[in-house]
Amino acid sequence: MTPPEPKARSGASTVGSNREQVRQHNLSAILRLLRQFGTMSRSALTQRTGLNRSTISDLVTELQELGLIIESEANVTQGVGRPSLMVSFSDEVVVFAVNPDTDATTVGVVTLSGKVIDKVRHTHPEVPSPNESVEIATKLISELRASMPTTYRIAGIGVAIPGQIRVEDGVVRLAPHLNWVEVPFARMLHQQTGLPVFIDNDASLGSIAERDLGAGRGFSEIVYLFGGSGGIGGGVIHGGILLRGAAGYAGELGHVRISDSPREDYSGLQGTLESLVRREDLLAALKIESADDAELEEVLSKPVSSKVQKLLEAQIDALAIAIGNYVNIFNPEIVLIAGYLVVLHSYDRDRLLSRFRWSTLTAPQDRLLVKTAELGPNLLMIGAAGLPIAPLLAEPAVTQLFPARGK
Repeated sequence: MTPPEPKARSGASTVGSNREQVRQHNLSAILRLLRQFGTMSRSALTQRTGLNRSTISDLVTELQELGLIIESEANVTQGVGRPSLMVSFSDEVVVFAVNPDTDATTVGVVTLSGKVIDKVRHTHPEVPSPNESVEIATKLISELRASMPTTYRIAGIGVAIPGQIRVEDGVVRLAPHLNWVEVPFARMLHQQTGLPVFIDNDASLGSIAERDLGAGRGFSEIVYLFGGSGGIGGGVIHGGILLRGAAGYAGELGHVRISDSPREDYSGLQGTLESLVRREDLLAALKIESADDAELEEVLSKPVSSKVQKLLEAQIDALAIAIGNYVNIFNPEIVLIAGYLVVLHSYDRDRLLSRFRWSTLTAPQDRLLVKTAELGPNLLMIGAAGLPIAPLLAEPAVTQLFPARGK
């Protein structure tokens, strides 16, 4: 975290400092609008920010000189006069997104607008140790970096981890599915790549990505649930901000107890949503060794055995009870489900919604939406990429960018 600048002592210095803060704020405001709405005209930026046209022109020029945005003429076929100039992010400033998991490590190249322009998935037969995971990620990043055009610049690396993360120093406190405990992953990866590294919990990052660029756009009260090979996680957006809790570990929605079942989840807690809704249980019932979520949906579109049907119904009912609890507690505007949970939703949406309503108070259901997430298989890439993008959006004029060709 960048320390605050010391307060100026003289009146002239104070004015200079204030002007610099205002300039940084205005530059940031333009980038945040582009992040939220995509390509915009100068006139739209003027209207949204409340700044005058000459100020917008100066700010846009500075951001162009920094290489963060580009301008192009509007694609119009009618009208008279000169076409409006449209402002958009440059695709030549990118970040790396990394997602280590039990069966594979995925690394993507993501633009400031959230577009995944390259992605590679490295499978491994066994759960990788932290050192092995860093080695794999470093190798993939080096290969992707070597193939980039020399005009590209890199803002950093964002990592989505299926576990509990101490965000301020990049330490993985506990990732039970990976068998990692107290791992300084951010420092380890930084030492190998030379790039700034930011890490966070995968489900938290998914919730932020859906809030900013997916199905959660326009909502300020969101409950997000994600199911993956590492279990079930989630995130709660309140007032547009992700709930972190006292120590940063809020949002572990998969570990909420919903049953008296003695079955344990990956953290050793009994009767939780994560203990009852497991992707590998369905794979075992279907006698399939490996399949992604899209492949599972394809399999379930055809008739299945009574054993598989019974398992699916039990998992759907467990998910419905959990969603009901979250709605009763948080009173969200929208509940978003992602990953493996979308498979259950697709299999029997009516059962899920009817069981959910049965376990939920009437009042919180008013105007409530239950939807699947929009960002699909690139969700965690987009979410992880948001970590190094955030400081660049906040302080565009001072955030260091790194050349494509490097360590």
